[in-house]
Amino acid sequence: MRGLLDHLDVPVQEVSYPATSRLRSVAADALWYPRLAVEGADVIHCPTFRGPYSSTVPLVVTVHDLAVLRHPEWFNRWTRTYSARAVPRVIHAAHRVIAVSEFTRSELLALLAVPAAKIRVVPNGVDDVFTPDGPRAEGDYVLAVGTLEPRKNLRRIAAAVDGELRVVGAKGWGGVEPPRNVTWLGEVGDEELAALYRGARCLVYASLYEGFGIPVAEALACGCAVVTSRATPMAEIAGEDAVYVDPTDVDSISAGIASAFRPVPRRVASWGEVARATREVYEEVA
Repeated sequence: MRGLLDHLDVPVQEVSYPATSRLRSVAADALWYPRLAVEGADVIHCPTFRGPYSSTVPLVVTVHDLAVLRHPEWFNRWTRTYSARAVPRVIHAAHRVIAVSEFTRSELLALLAVPAAKIRVVPNGVDDVFTPDGPRAEGDYVLAVGTLEPRKNLRRIAAAVDGELRVVGAKGWGGVEPPRNVTWLGEVGDEELAALYRGARCLVYASLYEGFGIPVAEALACGCAVVTSRATPMAEIAGEDAVYVDPTDVDSISAGIASAFRPVPRRVASWGEVARATREVYEEVA
């Protein structure tokens, strides 16, 4: 959410409890977030669903997805146990809930019975570096972007790629390791990532569950071909500018890669637009 912070035109005081160890992470979840209070604030905005269980100050919570409730088996024991208890409390304590897509809005309605009047849809933005103009990475490769975790579907994606697969993303959880036939780049800066999008045959974002899909938006802004999962919020982002596949079927992903096409570079939401829409939510509750 750094892009949002960089573009908000209201005074912002950042507060956090640095989770520098597993113990501190548990302490933050169990003790610090539930009691969070900020002296003198007009609005408290939690950019994830970790937040207070009640608040006398107007509370805004951004929800990116509800994977931890929809598919708890993808997460470690603490995260799924904590989330089952904490997420409903935080969401219902919020005066407004920002969903990053219509899909996430529908999940809030279905899984948590959040009143529709309390939800505002504000899609994520992309940084200015993601444009079609600029350096292009060399080589003939397919690109995958995302933390190494079960829902990113990396094993099937790797099996579907004929040639080099380059993977950008930090190590995550669930025992997911880079397959042997991929070039794992780890985390890279935005300029390098933009160059990788520009040079790729296509981005394959065949995730099993997402609330938005920032890599899809970044790739489209760079003019990169996109292969992504059907029946997901990716269609909200890409429309007709992507090839849609069944993420559970390696042959479907492979066929999608073979038919990938470079779209006309398209304009996607900027963080400035996201900041203006977010400020409107603040003004509703302040």
